[in-house]
This record gives sequence, structure tokens and C-alpha cells, in this order.
Amino acid sequence: MSKPSLPKGTRDFLPQQVNKRRYIFDTIETVFKTFGYLPIETPAMELLSTLTGKYGEEGDRLLFKILNNGDFLADADKEAIEKLDSNQLIPSIARRGLRYDLTVPFARFVVMHQNDIQFPFKRYQIQPVWRADRPQKGRYQEFFQCDVDVVGSDSLMYEAELVQIYSEVFKKLGLSVKIHINNRKILYGIAEAAGIPDKFVDMTVAIDKLDKIGFDGVKSELLSRNIPESSADQILSWVQIQSPEVLKSALQNSEEGKKGIEEIEKVWQYLQGGVTELVFDVTLARGLGYYTGCIFEVKVDTAVYPGFSMGSIGGGGRYDNLTGVFGLKGVSGVGVSFGAERIYDALEELNLFPEYVAGDIRILFVALDEESHRYAFGQVLSLRQNGIAADLYPEPAKMKKQMSYANARNVPYVAIIGEEERKNEVISLKNMTTGEQRNVGFIELMEEVKNQLK
Repeated sequence: MSKPSLPKGTRDFLPQQVNKRRYIFDTIETVFKTFGYLPIETPAMELLSTLTGKYGEEGDRLLFKILNNGDFLADADKEAIEKLDSNQLIPSIARRGLRYDLTVPFARFVVMHQNDIQFPFKRYQIQPVWRADRPQKGRYQEFFQCDVDVVGSDSLMYEAELVQIYSEVFKKLGLSVKIHINNRKILYGIAEAAGIPDKFVDMTVAIDKLDKIGFDGVKSELLSRNIPESSADQILSWVQIQSPEVLKSALQNSEEGKKGIEEIEKVWQYLQGGVTELVFDVTLARGLGYYTGCIFEVKVDTAVYPGFSMGSIGGGGRYDNLTGVFGLKGVSGVGVSFGAERIYDALEELNLFPEYVAGDIRILFVALDEESHRYAFGQVLSLRQNGIAADLYPEPAKMKKQMSYANARNVPYVAIIGEEERKNEVISLKNMTTGEQRNVGFIELMEEVKNQLK
């Protein structure tokens, strides 16, 4: 019998980890609700026709396909099998796939439920997604996304609002970040100015890899995509500009590029300097093919945490044409996503989770005899009814065994009850942090444990 194992890129979560994850989700959800966003859910599976062609060539390769039910080879493309052509074979053996993100399913949702929702429609969604990516630090094949989107308005107010949401969430989590902003129109303007507008997608795919492969790697990628070296050199010089104002002169002959700069400036005007974490980053490309306007990416601020290394922990942008693919024209949307898995890893590595988040019981009762055990059972119920997480060791075992269990669960308090305590109607309360132990009444015990929670 083989040893039990997990598929690569997936994880189990122990109770303390689950509590920490819920702390992240709850913090994010609270901010979403404060800004007026409503929750929805969509299925884990979508039709492949819904998913394919929305994420660019690399995204399509990373889709998990689900084999058709039953004898999936019965209707398989025999010619594709003989030619070993998997791309030709897939449509005949798989009609469904696991969702790659929450944005494309949301666009499908909006089209299907357009008569049931009010526009502008503001939604949030916290659910898992799947990508057949190579697992590495901070990158998994199954992970949760926390998305917030608004569709049905072109207003750049919403771009500014999403920046505020990012800022608010990470302040509440106590994590210092930089919120990078760019605009796909600016990138198109760069492609125009470099004389390669027909290679716009190739250019953005290459630029999107800059933080992984560096400028030399990006140049090689551009050249491999048949972009002339002179154009590649121009592109690399322009993506090092750090100010929209300076970039204007390079894009003066591109109407699309100038419009992108205007949109960036308007977002800044809405914010009026209120989000100091926001930085303009012309290297930001966001490889997903559906973005059309402002784009965002959030990274941990390495100036605050020297030596810390991790990819983006959030990203998103404006998509003008996504619902049009599903038959609903003229409905613009904008949204961002929080990378919950990477946020978790960042908070864990930087020791930023509050101590209380582990969320185990606050007090464990131990009994010295059978009658004391039954008495303690009632005391535990009273604490639970007052909102205090409490537990009782399942039998009046040896004290050493019960205290070892308390230590293993890292319980702040242990309540000891034996014949002497019952007679005097007290409980021997031990503070496991200080080692102090004293006899108290039930009300005093409850107040002390409650105060410790504050």
C-alpha cells in the first residue's frame, strides 16, 4: 500500500492555520462590505468554452481540464490520438475545466443574471481557483482568491476606490505594501511609439516577466517574438521611466498612450495623496489578455522588510470587453484580487499574525475524580454560554497527563477541580503563562478569562 500523499501544489491546513486563514478572509470581507460590495458564489467547474481564450496563451496552457463522464474515449478524436495532438484531442474528451480565476466566471455570471442585478453591480467573491502552474514558494496549484469587482460603470472613481480597499485591508492586517499602478493604454502607446502595435500582446507578455528574468531576459524574449532589436531597446528604455509626466513626451504621437496617462492622473486626483503606498510602475503589464485600462499589482514593501522576497500578493484592473465575449456589449468592469495564500505566507514569515488569531480554547478544565469531572462539565457549559471557548479533558486521568495535554494545546488557563474545590465551591485557576495559581469563584474566573481576551 502506498503512503498517503497530496497532489503537488496543494496543502492540508491544521486548525491553527485554518484560524489564521479565516482571520485574513474575515478582515478582507469586512472591508469589502464597508465599501458596499455584495457576495456571490460560482461553481468550481466552468465550461471550457467559457474559460479558454480569456487569459492569453500562457493562461490557456495552465487550465485544468476535466475529462468527460463515463467512457471519455468513446467520442475521442481518433485522428488526434494517432497524431498525439493533445490540443486537437481536448475538445473531444473534455468539455469542462476548473476555474482559473474568479473574474471570467464573474463576467459569465453577470451576463446570465443581468436581469436580476442592479448596475453598477458591486460584488465580492472568496473561493478557490486552480492553475496547472509549477509549484514553488508562494505559488500553488490550488489556492483561494478574494476578488472585488464593479461592472456597469466607466467611472475612474472605482479604480480609486479599489486602491483604497487595498490600502485599508493591508493596514488592518499590519502588512506594509506598495500598490503598483499602470495602464494598458500606456503599454499600447509604447508599442505604437516603438513601431510594433501589431506585437502589443507579445510585448506585454515579455514585460510581465521582468521581475523574474530581468531586462536582459525580457530583451531576449522580445527578440524571440520577432520584435526588432531597435524597438526592443526603445521599449526597455521607456519602461524604466518612473513618472507619467516624463513618459508623456515619448508617447506624444499616441492618442491611446496619452489617454492612459490621463486616466492614471485622474485616479491620483480622486485619491488626493491619501494613499501613500501607491506608485506608478510602467513595467507593470499584467499578462492576462482581458485588461484594457488601469492595472494594479500589490507587493510587500521590501524597504520595510529587508531581505523578504515574494511575488505579488494582489492584482487586477479594468476590463472593458469581458462581458461582450458572452453576449453583453458595452458593460465595463474593474476589479482586483487578493492572493490569500501569499498573504498568509507573508504574515507567517514576518510574524505579523496577532497572538489571539491561533484561536484555540482559552481555558481547559481538568478533574481529579469522577464526581469532579461531572461538576466541571457543567462549569464548561456555563463558560461556553458566555462566549468563552472552553473544554474539559475527557476523563479524570493523572494530573501529569492532563497538564501535558494543556501544554500541547498552548492553553492560557487551566481550571483544576477536585473534592476540596467542590466542597469550598471554588476553582483552582492556573495561569499557564505566569505559573500563578489561586482559588477563585466561577464569576471571578469568567471575568479574568474574558479580560485576557481583550
